[in-house]
Amino acid sequence: METTLIYSVPFGCSFAAIAALEWSGLPYRLARVEARDPASKRHPAFLAINPLSQTPALLTHTGAPLLESMAILLHLAARAPGSNLGFAQGTPEYDRLNSVLSFLHTTFHAAFMPAFQAARAVPEDARAGVWREMAVEKVNKSLAHLERLLAGRAWLVSDTAPTIANAYLAATARWAEPLQLASLADYPNTARVLAALELDPGIRFAHAIEDGVPAASRGGFLGHVALDQLAQNAG
Repeated sequence: METTLIYSVPFGCSFAAIAALEWSGLPYRLARVEARDPASKRHPAFLAINPLSQTPALLTHTGAPLLESMAILLHLAARAPGSNLGFAQGTPEYDRLNSVLSFLHTTFHAAFMPAFQAARAVPEDARAGVWREMAVEKVNKSLAHLERLLAGRAWLVSDTAPTIANAYLAATARWAEPLQLASLADYPNTARVLAALELDPGIRFAHAIEDGVPAASRGGFLGHVALDQLAQNAG
């Protein structure tokens, strides 16, 4: 069977897996979950694959569920060794990729969580201001670290092509300015890499998929599958 990615909108971190699938050249389908629609998030077929109701979630080519962004991205890189998404296990490049991806998946992603919590708070909740201050501090600290990682480099980890780490960077760093947590102009290395990624066909495809507009695939995209069909494909 084809690999199937369950992704959520709007602005989900599953954006990274969509871009990585495009870069991989592997045949795949997508299943859409509307994060603001309780019925979509609690669909029985989705919960059968991931009882936590979180995206991304992947049905691999064997029909087995695979959860968590980092695991999914590493899986795709391993399945497409000629795509430059990752590196051979045991090499210094692989260690650097794991280190950078772990930072993005834990420290950087988590830095935004207080801001999302503040956005969901009722207006009279005095904690919202504290949460926003926490997010501003954590996001800017993480962006400063990214500046150091990107100094003198064309991309995260590799200088030849974007890897799965760049896909996850594109998915998460885009939250900083809309949430008014940081100005990317203060982080020129990060802004440079993000601007280059926005010109990449795989990233542009992922944006189109999220926006629900016609998306021109240069990879192995085979179309969307309805949530109702997921349970039939899961193994």
